[in-house]
Amino acid sequence: MTGQDVDRPSHALAAGLDRLLGDPFTGSGPFAFAQTVGHEERDALPPGAVELLRSWGFARYLVPEAFGGGLRNLEQLFLLTRVLARRNLTVSVMFGSALLGVNPVWLWGDEEQRDRVARGLLDGDLACFAVSEPEHGSDLGTNETVAVPDGDGYLLTGDKWPVGNATRGRFVTVYANVAGTGSSLLLLDKTELAEGSWDNRAFVRTVGLRGHDLSGISFDRTPVPGGCLLGRPGGGLAGILQVLQITRTAIGALSVGTMDSVLRIALRHARERVLYGREIYAIPVIRRHLVRAHLDLLIAECTALPVTRSLSLAPSRLSLWSSVVKYLVPTLGEEVVAEAGRVLGARSYLREDVASGVFQKLQRDHAIASIFEGTTHVNLHGIAAQLPTVARVADRPAQDGNTLLRDLFDDTREAPVWQPSGRALRLTNATEDEITRGWEPAVARARLIAERELRPAEAGALTKVLDQLSVLRGAFYARIAAGTLDAGTAEAQDRAAEHCLYHAAASCLYTWLYSFEHERTAPAGTAWLVLVLQRLLSRLGQPTEPDEALTAPVEELMLGCVDGPEHFSLRAVRAACRPR
Repeated sequence: MTGQDVDRPSHALAAGLDRLLGDPFTGSGPFAFAQTVGHEERDALPPGAVELLRSWGFARYLVPEAFGGGLRNLEQLFLLTRVLARRNLTVSVMFGSALLGVNPVWLWGDEEQRDRVARGLLDGDLACFAVSEPEHGSDLGTNETVAVPDGDGYLLTGDKWPVGNATRGRFVTVYANVAGTGSSLLLLDKTELAEGSWDNRAFVRTVGLRGHDLSGISFDRTPVPGGCLLGRPGGGLAGILQVLQITRTAIGALSVGTMDSVLRIALRHARERVLYGREIYAIPVIRRHLVRAHLDLLIAECTALPVTRSLSLAPSRLSLWSSVVKYLVPTLGEEVVAEAGRVLGARSYLREDVASGVFQKLQRDHAIASIFEGTTHVNLHGIAAQLPTVARVADRPAQDGNTLLRDLFDDTREAPVWQPSGRALRLTNATEDEITRGWEPAVARARLIAERELRPAEAGALTKVLDQLSVLRGAFYARIAAGTLDAGTAEAQDRAAEHCLYHAAASCLYTWLYSFEHERTAPAGTAWLVLVLQRLLSRLGQPTEPDEALTAPVEELMLGCVDGPEHFSLRAVRAACRPR
């Protein structure tokens, strides 16, 4: 990141971590691609990688400020995770699994529980979230792990698998059926469990994330204290659904970090590889793959970052918005990986050569993003279940919606400090969806800006794509509102996926309105918006060929980032649009 782009503390913090970890292409430290690939071949993490992060203090950002850590908000952690994920997803997932394991403590734990876990994490301990069972997977309604009363505590019996950090983790948040109260969440500290009453299952051999502790934990009448309950007795299922809203959003950082790396690898290769007497970047189809990948990354960023901010600003919206991020951003990530693979050709299949052969690792590792914290289908089901309610008010602007949208999408503002509270999260959004409901006023404002500020070609292109999207969007929500939608059907999954595209289009528009107020008239300052909206329009079944005059300035910015240290991001676009 450049000095221009660290005006907010969270960005400055991420920039510092980025410098510490070094250039993964040319460096020799534990986060260099050569080190990552070499040790992954042995199912191991590079020596010193975890220690370097701990010495820097990465674990502080898993503990909220209110409990003695450094975590100010989810956006901050997203930016740090993006820096880490573009180098090594396996290490990122290790810390992500720990975050999942401790978030129930931040939301519902008592003072003693929070203090114990905070001190443990700050000292280097890990945590895990023991929910899945071998025979039930994501069927959370079936829970065979049981806790029966025994004096002042319980005897816990059951088998949880697969679980990230199950072996390495000290703290275990367990989903168990407590006799007399129903399924609940229990916080366990392995250091206090009776020896021989529990055991870890062996590490699972996986296609990607090699070296990650994906294992299991079994309990056999394990004595646990009565004070281990987290939150409301019997509220375990609701608690899981609420906790996942946070980590589903954070997973977007894994995808955006991966997109950054695979795009950088493919771009460098395209500029260095010579065929038929010229660099292959000059081949139109290669150029198209790379430009599309860059636009998809920008769409993902526009969609994910505001939702991270909503945890501090409007946590009740996360039930819907987190599922949108969890479905759409990894899906975009998969497409970016595929586009980069097409550019690399045969070299995408190699475990050596280009970027030390790390592309194949990134490709395999990223595949997990669509699977854990609820598969693609699970998240689309959750969106579909709420879609009729959202559709009925889609064209009615929310009261005070503009204020919230500015807070969410103005990147010059630091997100408020997160004050963890399980009561702030909801299981449904009801009609609270300012991102959907703010589209028409935003389009009206964009048309005025186009008329008053933009060059005729840009104004015409922007107005045209907004009109096309508005027609499709209006018909879509009217059709949903007028009919019925069974969330369990394939049709509902398709409708939910389409809603995510309209959500993304609105997010891109709001980002331009609130974060590009002073950069809109620069050559790329509006061109990027037109291009990403055209990209989304194509996904909605309306193929659109981008205007070369608009593509050129955005492409120039993309090429300017290829050798770093700047990430491919909207901050890079905005910085390049500022007067020199």
